[in-house]
Amino acid sequence: MATQNLFDHDKALGEGVAGIDEAGRGPLAGPVVCACCMMPMNDGDMIDGINDSKKISEKKREKLFEEIKEKAISYCIAVIPPEVIDDINILQATILGMKNSFDGMNVKPETLLVDAVKLDVDTKVVPIIKGDATSYNIAAASILAKVARDRIMRDYDKQYPEYGFEKHKGYGTAVHIKTIKEIGPCPIHRRSFIKNFVKE
Repeated sequence: MATQNLFDHDKALGEGVAGIDEAGRGPLAGPVVCACCMMPMNDGDMIDGINDSKKISEKKREKLFEEIKEKAISYCIAVIPPEVIDDINILQATILGMKNSFDGMNVKPETLLVDAVKLDVDTKVVPIIKGDATSYNIAAASILAKVARDRIMRDYDKQYPEYGFEKHKGYGTAVHIKTIKEIGPCPIHRRSFIKNFVKE
């Protein structure tokens, strides 16, 4: 039901609608990942199950990720590494990632739907509160960003297995914080996020 409601919301805006979203603003480690996505607005092209990425299981997100990439009119995923987050702060890094994902679109949207971030790009921008639970295109973008980031963090888990990135994806769980305090940070930790409990 959620998919149809989201689809109807975006369809009412007409053609050329894209959504943009991010994953990873809060973690202590790893990049922030942004995605811009323009889905077809025909009833027959609707992907069943698209919703806010946080409301979908990891297995379901992985499946939807491939379906979205296959059906999207255009999409782009942008990755902003932790050292840039430390340099310009997480909000500016998120804005940069969103702009990069918009700039990377092969088909430029006539309307860009954005959730809670003020974005200055060369198209009409419509802010939507709780967009990933309100807009089909933002929800699709949220899935692209979330799955892409989770895959990056699983790769980092192989490189730095002692931190448990496979499980917590860099978020500040009690186990993660305890590990940082005991063995110190690794190269993908955001120094500006961990400075209050780690002395280097």
